[in-house]
Amino acid sequence: MKPLVIILMGSKADVEHCTKISDACKQYELETVLRIASAHKTPEHALSILREYEADERLKVYITVAGRSNALSGFADGSVSAPVIACPPPSESFGGVDVFSSLRMPSGIAVAVVLEPVNAALLAAKIFGVANAEVREQVKLSQKRAAVKIVEDDASVQ
Repeated sequence: MKPLVIILMGSKADVEHCTKISDACKQYELETVLRIASAHKTPEHALSILREYEADERLKVYITVAGRSNALSGFADGSVSAPVIACPPPSESFGGVDVFSSLRMPSGIAVAVVLEPVNAALLAAKIFGVANAEVREQVKLSQKRAAVKIVEDDASVQ
């Protein structure tokens, strides 16, 4: 059974950002699901989604995508036993200071924060790779491709 990445976004405005995460997960052969819920506006709906996936026996990682006042990531982490990665969408409105709502969490809430969608997928794959040799191999292949590209780029500018 493939590991599962639940990408939980705060609103439909985050779909493009979430699609980048989902697409990146595919290179590691991870299954993804996109869901929308708000810790502020629909806490019961958010909790029902989290409970649904917590009941799933597969290995899982949650990637939360919420900007401005990111209660979704902390809410998710406090409600699940699996790792939570916050990947807030870029924001021009507040000059980026809203990212602090993802960085500072209360005691007992351990959300990892990764700002680049592709890197959020990579962190999820590395987490799964601890227990899943197939995913670990996909991570290694991705790293090799990146290294080859750098060497090729270096040769092209000489």
